[in-house]
Formats: sequence, C-alpha cells, structure tokens
Amino acid sequence: MHPISNNLIAWYKKNKRDLPWRHINDPYKIWLSEIILQQTQVIQGLNYYLKFTENFATVIDLANAPEDKVMRLWQGLGYYSRARNLHASAKFIKSNYKGKFPSTYETIKELKGVGDYTAAAISSFAFGLPHAVVDGNVYRVLSRLFNMEIPINSSQGKKEFQFLADELLNKKQPALHNSAIMEFGALWCKPQNPKCEDCPLQENCLAFENDTVKLLPVKDKKIKIKNRYLHYFIFNYKDTIYIQKRTEKDIWQNLYEFFLIETQNETGAEVMLKNEVLNSLVKDFEVNCIKQTQKHILSHQHIYGTFYELKIKTPLKLSSLIKIKRSDLNKFGLPQLITKYLQ
Repeated sequence: MHPISNNLIAWYKKNKRDLPWRHINDPYKIWLSEIILQQTQVIQGLNYYLKFTENFATVIDLANAPEDKVMRLWQGLGYYSRARNLHASAKFIKSNYKGKFPSTYETIKELKGVGDYTAAAISSFAFGLPHAVVDGNVYRVLSRLFNMEIPINSSQGKKEFQFLADELLNKKQPALHNSAIMEFGALWCKPQNPKCEDCPLQENCLAFENDTVKLLPVKDKKIKIKNRYLHYFIFNYKDTIYIQKRTEKDIWQNLYEFFLIETQNETGAEVMLKNEVLNSLVKDFEVNCIKQTQKHILSHQHIYGTFYELKIKTPLKLSSLIKIKRSDLNKFGLPQLITKYLQ
C-alpha cells in the first residue's frame, strides 16, 4: 500500500463530509449522484439528488418516467444532455439488463454519458473494483504532488495522470482511496488558497517544495467563447401564452421556450419588432414591455437574452407552438435564462 494513499485515507476518515451517497452501495443511486455532480458543486447537486431519488426510487422508475418530468426535475442544473443521457441509460438498463445495474467497468462504461471517470467511480464505490478515479480534484492533487506541468486536458496528460492514479490506488480499498483523494482535492488541495501549511502530504508534495503550487495544474489554451443573441417573444392571448419545445441538437435540447428569433449580432428592439419572421406570424400586436436579461454564461457560450411581452388579438397558427395558461408554465422544464426572467 502506497504511503500517500495511507495518509489520504487517514485524513479522509477525520475530515470527510457526511453526504447521502456515501452511506450506500446501490449502484443506481451512486450513478445518479455521479452524473448530477458532473460539472456541478456538491452544495448545488445535493438537492437534485434528493429530488431524483424521491421521485425515482429505482432505475426502472426512472426508465418509466415521462421525459418531460425528468427534464423538469433537472431544470436549473444545466448541461441538460446529462438528464437526457440519464433517462436513455435507465431505459437501456431496463431493456438489456432487466433493470439490474451493470456490474463491471466495461459494461458500466457502455451507458450513455459515462466516461472513464464515472465508470471507475461506480465500479469502485458500488462493486469494490480496483479502478482509480481521475476528476478535476484528482488532477489538481496529482499535478501538485508530482509537480507535473503537462496540460491536464491534453491526450498525453490524461494518459500520464491516469497511470499515476492507478499507481497510487489502494487496490484492497479502492472505494475508500477514491473517496479520499477526491475529497482531499475538494476541501484541502483547493484551486485557490490550498491549506499547504497544514497538509498531511506536505512531505510528499514536489510543488510545495518547488513553490509551484499556484501554477498547477496546467491547462491548454481556452476554447473560444461564442456570443449568441436570443430574442424571445411572449405572445399573450387572453390568459394564455405560447411555448415550443427545443428539439434540435443544441443547448437546452428537449426543454421548452417561448417563440425565438436568434440573431448573429446584437440587434435593437426597434429592428426586431419589424422582423419579417415575427410579422409573418402575427400581424397585429401591442408591446407590453421589453426586457434584457443579464448575460447567461455557459462553458463555451455567452447568451444575451431579450424578452418581448406582446399582446395579440387573434390566436396563432403555427404547429410548433403550444398554447397554455401562463399559470401552467411551472409544469414545463425551462432553461434557467427563462426561469430567471419569469422570477
């Protein structure tokens, strides 16, 4: 057993957070927690985990659920492809494994939305299999321990960090080791202000020795950010409004929104109200109000939203639009941008 692993496990036993998925070995619930915590901090993900386990106690319950319900429960968590993959995988487990969760690293990795890290986490936490996890926290801990300057998002970097993680893994207690190293990165070896002076791994840490802690881990240059300008038209007809489902492969797929016109550049309200598409759909309308929202930031996109509240005198005829009561909006999964506007 590696001394670093011993120290991590000893630290973990004293400092770990009490989280509900740490008291179980149910692979379904562990999988659920891992998918929710991808790109999400624990403090935010916890409530979603509780909501999902309350509504879908088993993988078959999730498989049988209507997609709209799954998407509505996911609303606000972002990266909505995770919810779609979760639902698709639950159906796959129901039809291919009769509702019994797959139990090997390879079969778990076949599930939609499950990569090396998630497969390693589930197989070690649920089945005690010796697979080392490498998430953002682990990259940070390893890069500092071994003073590694290779970018963590390069293909060679990923291979080298996985090799190191495998070397350190306590193969007799893989779940404990994996929990410990991730928790250590989350609570102690943090991106900013790591607790180096009180660190139980200080003697093993080459970055501490070389005063390079603040420089690690290294990432390749950032991906270019794309700006998008979304103009939402809320057609108010008596006590009803119109919504549509986003079906194209894009952000917020399978969530609902108002009638949308997207422009390549920032465009003023005066120009948008004369837009050909808008005026071919509705001839006679009154403008109740126009409101711009704050910039909505996604990983590679900045979204600028403008909402136009319009009063119309005749019902709309467009097959993609669904007429609902405004009070029923909370029954539909909506992007966070729209939820913030409605609030």
